[in-house]
Amino acid sequence: MTMTHAPDTSDAPPGGDPIRLVDVRDSPLSLDEVYAAVGDDAAGGTALFVGTVRDHDGGRPVTLLDYTAHPGAGAELRRVAEKVAADFPVRALAAVHRTGRLAVGEIAVVAAVSCAHRAEAFAACERLVEDLKHEVPVWKHQIFADGDEEWVGAC
Repeated sequence: MTMTHAPDTSDAPPGGDPIRLVDVRDSPLSLDEVYAAVGDDAAGGTALFVGTVRDHDGGRPVTLLDYTAHPGAGAELRRVAEKVAADFPVRALAAVHRTGRLAVGEIAVVAAVSCAHRAEAFAACERLVEDLKHEVPVWKHQIFADGDEEWVGAC
């Protein structure tokens, strides 16, 4: 018989919502805003992920990306955040995704998680980013240097 155990929540914040910031917006993202949102004196580890527009994909040069979000993307991001907060002993969590045209080097997504311990923070942040990427309806339109283009993540 296999037994499953609930996550250790002894280091989770008493009461209160650990989800401090979730947003999908068309303005530049701030690392400082996201980092400040997950500040917690009881957190011994904070993991911060920054996703930027890279200059290539699949061996092809990329010149820019255009992100489009479903009107319900913010609510879906909140659902993803709630799931991560329920599965890990999260003190605080924040995630923001940008929409619109982004040039190479611009920030597309910022996610951060603080927990009592670093290993938990790393694991929770990785899960948050992976679930955001796979479950939140934000679609990427890539424009290549040769003028070709493609949609990524669109249904």
